[in-house]
Amino acid sequence: MPIEAIPMSQSRTKTTKLVMPPDTNHHGTIFGGQVLSYLDEISAIAAMKHAGAAVVTASIDSVDFVSPATVGEVLEIEAVVTSTGRTSMEVFVTVHSIDLLSSARKLTTESFVTMVAMDEENRPTPVAPVYPETKAEKALYDKAPARRANRKERMAIKDAL
Repeated sequence: MPIEAIPMSQSRTKTTKLVMPPDTNHHGTIFGGQVLSYLDEISAIAAMKHAGAAVVTASIDSVDFVSPATVGEVLEIEAVVTSTGRTSMEVFVTVHSIDLLSSARKLTTESFVTMVAMDEENRPTPVAPVYPETKAEKALYDKAPARRANRKERMAIKDAL
């Protein structure tokens, strides 16, 4: 029996973080590794909300650091499941930095992360399909097959080496 599709909005997850001095490098901007940690955590939460199961990170397919975030800025991090395979979920994550004194807001990071749902025996388990509800979600959803093909191509290249 097929699993009923779930709207993308059900997985949408948001969090807010304050950039503190220990989170930054000698330029006063947040460490990329700190941002990656935030991406991985919120991707897992969004994927678990979709799958109703534990998940593991399969890949961080792309991370685009668009602009820096500095000490005292707030990061708004948002994730949503944009596509599913049999057991995998593609999660789109955006990070915006906000200067609360000036209200300036800018895109800091965008990423696609692949998570896999796991059962109680730590084996991959099937997940429900996902469907878009908004124009922005539809754009992400419609381009997911191309991103998936790109991931498979990268894996094939690695296997050939």
